[in-house]
Amino acid sequence: MLTERFSQAITLAIEAHTNQKRKGTEIPYISHPLGVASIALEYGADEDQAMAALLHDAIEDGGQEYAQRIRLQFGDRVANIVEGCTDGVPNANGVKDHLKHASEDVLLVSGSDKLHNARAIVDDLVRIGPAVFDRFTASQEQTLWYYDSLSKIFTERKMPFAKTLMDTVYRMKILAN
Repeated sequence: MLTERFSQAITLAIEAHTNQKRKGTEIPYISHPLGVASIALEYGADEDQAMAALLHDAIEDGGQEYAQRIRLQFGDRVANIVEGCTDGVPNANGVKDHLKHASEDVLLVSGSDKLHNARAIVDDLVRIGPAVFDRFTASQEQTLWYYDSLSKIFTERKMPFAKTLMDTVYRMKILAN
């Protein structure tokens, strides 16, 4: 069951993402962390994992101050998951391969994030076509490669959402071409 702590995480996520919008849209950004938490819960997240899903972009988008606040308010486990989901530095090949060795907690939240983003790209491909890729700094080819690589990592790690992500990425590639 979700407790008052979950409600507090929603409140902090709203604060961290106030006045932010999804890339290239008028959609309030908070819809993304809420969607990620929903996906995580659907794939078996416990309350800590669901709170981390709500807060997974708080440090990246809200500022470093949120790292300490999350740790103090929600504990080490939630803070460690959030930090594990914070975008790392690419390796020499341009790959952010920390997920190959990440904890199950981080994989669940990160995978829920990637699935939510992939679904949004597919929805936008249906609505506006390949122009959706203009929103990203990476090219269409790089974005498709990135999501394909991620789906392979989650499949190798036997995550419960891996098949859904792989199917979504396949649809993304079909719609993009």
